[in-house]
Amino acid sequence: MKFSKKSEYALRALIELTAQYGQPHLQRHEIAKRQQIPIEFLEQILLTLKNAGLLGSRRGVTGGYSLIKPPQDITLGQVIRILDGPLAPIGCVSKTAYQKCSDCPYTEKKSCPIQNAMLGVRNAIADILDNYKLSDFASGHCKRPHS
Repeated sequence: MKFSKKSEYALRALIELTAQYGQPHLQRHEIAKRQQIPIEFLEQILLTLKNAGLLGSRRGVTGGYSLIKPPQDITLGQVIRILDGPLAPIGCVSKTAYQKCSDCPYTEKKSCPIQNAMLGVRNAIADILDNYKLSDFASGHCKRPHS
């Protein structure tokens, strides 16, 4: 899993849109200013999130962006997958983009030590990110992983 600047900016923009949920649309320049995100980069991110079905937009003076799904129905895992792809560190443990290893000597064997370890990594990452709701994240009430 690679966490990009794009995902970081998206999560920061979603904090603003979550705070505005149920109210008038928020213009992209307001989001950019409040979260210190370059406007050109933000435009691409908002369009990606819109195309993924998380945001709606309206043109005009009262236009802008808004969440079309309730913040409690959106997880951080969903957002990161939309922007950065699968959470799995290697393709052979991905749930959403599985790829069989072509050059691995363990592909024909019952068990792969690398796959076993990376499956645990994927599960840990997914367990955390798929259980953080945008509403909790934006309010600062994120759950802490168990130690």
